[in-house]
Amino acid sequence: MRQTLASCRDLLGIAWRQHRGRTVTAVLLMLGGAVAAPLGALALRGGTDAVVAGRTGTAALAGLLVAVCAIAALTFGHFAHIAYYELSELSVLDLDRQLIELANGTGGTGHHERPEFVDALTVVRQDVQRFTTALQSLLSLAGLALAMGLTTVLLARLDPWLLLLLPLAVPPLLAGRRAEEVLDRAKLATAERSRVAMGLFRLTADPAPGKELRVFRLRDEVLRRHRTIWAEVTGRLWRAHLHGTALRAGGQVLFAVGYLGGLLLVVREAAAGRRTVGDVTLAIALAAQVSLQVATAVTLLTDLHRMSGTLRRLGELRRSADPADGPPPDRPVPDRLTRGVELVGVSFRYPGADRPSLREVDLTLPAGATVAVIGENGAGKTSLVKLLCGFHQPDRGRILVDGTDLRRIPPGRWQRRIAAGFQDFVRFEFTVRESVGVGDLPRIDSAPGVLAALDRAGAADLPDRLVAGLETRLGGGHPDGTDLSGGQWQKLALGRAFMREQPLLQILDEPTAALDPQAEHALFERYAEQARRSAGRGGAITLLISHRFSTARMADLIVVLADGGVVEVGDHDTLVARDGLYAELYRLQAAAYS
Repeated sequence: MRQTLASCRDLLGIAWRQHRGRTVTAVLLMLGGAVAAPLGALALRGGTDAVVAGRTGTAALAGLLVAVCAIAALTFGHFAHIAYYELSELSVLDLDRQLIELANGTGGTGHHERPEFVDALTVVRQDVQRFTTALQSLLSLAGLALAMGLTTVLLARLDPWLLLLLPLAVPPLLAGRRAEEVLDRAKLATAERSRVAMGLFRLTADPAPGKELRVFRLRDEVLRRHRTIWAEVTGRLWRAHLHGTALRAGGQVLFAVGYLGGLLLVVREAAAGRRTVGDVTLAIALAAQVSLQVATAVTLLTDLHRMSGTLRRLGELRRSADPADGPPPDRPVPDRLTRGVELVGVSFRYPGADRPSLREVDLTLPAGATVAVIGENGAGKTSLVKLLCGFHQPDRGRILVDGTDLRRIPPGRWQRRIAAGFQDFVRFEFTVRESVGVGDLPRIDSAPGVLAALDRAGAADLPDRLVAGLETRLGGGHPDGTDLSGGQWQKLALGRAFMREQPLLQILDEPTAALDPQAEHALFERYAEQARRSAGRGGAITLLISHRFSTARMADLIVVLADGGVVEVGDHDTLVARDGLYAELYRLQAAAYS
């Protein structure tokens, strides 16, 4: 209950931050509509007694008051809806912003590797859209509390025994809370399977996988798996709903017995002449209102308890997103590299992985050097890149930037001095200028800067081949959008990697899969030339990740990874002469191209 009350405070605080005037208006309207019903019941008793006594004027006035109260009870809530609906929409946008910040607001990506974080994020994303209902429930509950207080006073004045209806309202409330806990546990337990089902749905709904789905005739198989998983998820949730429904029904039955007893008590008193007809009318009206109030309270508290769980998980996500480990990041990013980047005894394992991706890595990347990292799939190349970018922290060991532990440098500031092209690049459906310009956000509107970056990426002619040049909208899903080939999208991604003119670390992590070997070689030659210029200006390190040895041999230093460890380091000629793993792989690839 304490958590639910805290969540009510948080809900009201969120609405208050969005618009104070609308919040006050909605609260006042909901309170006015809520008290109208018990006041109408009181006016109904007076009118009934007036009719029995033959007081026409009093009966007419009481009838008017009943009508006014009925209109208020029926309409005030609708007027309040106008105020709180926009509040809810604004608040949902605010919660969406918080989720975006939680998922992407830190320099690291380690929290995305933790299943418990991803499961909780999935549940919160599903539940956050219910904020509209939760805010309505909170405002309704405030009015309901006032109405129940007024009803209690009227019941006490009518017959103190009728107050027993109030404690009988507790079992339905407790049963409703227990039912929501059962459902909440079921939702969390099925979150991982729900994500799998949603992933299969996206696989069939997105156009990109459509080619393989058709060629390999996978539609029925994907649908079968989606149906099987979804049946598993909905089956567990259905059982939880049945359990919850049984709990709620038990609480309501207990209240219904007390409700019936209270009515019989007042009717007996009236039959004995100790109560008026108006008293019976009031008792029936109040008892009906108490019944409705209890049922409404159960529903409202269920909604609030559900939202309480959502806000609780939101707080847990906020605390668990890349938790601080080690000393605070309080060191500046160097203006230029003089010594380079050094890895000392670095080991790293992804959460839940059977073995480390990197183990006891000792490696020096000299300032100003072009370094190629090669190795077979699973050797640890991408993990090394993630650690160097500050996306993850090593489990053991240190990464030193000119002698400063990378943990001591704020990740956002370090990443602003990185230029990177990744293998799994993003297809930003912006304009061409924006899609490239985001590589250096302060210069996103610089057409000369974007054209220069595209030229370095070997795509200088791409804007001329599009309808509106740099202002061409990308994405076939837009009415005015243009879709590109895989190679064209990749060239835009490479253009982003060339936008920053003075990075300290330049990375190309196998971003040229859609290019032929000759195009890749020409690209890396241009990249190496830029690397030499960057090295002269700021001691920048250029890191090339590639399977193609014709590219790697251009590097000043070649690092060979295998099974998460460094097995060889040297230049091309030295490694070939050593006749180790590099020489073996080089000969195999050369033979394939001969």
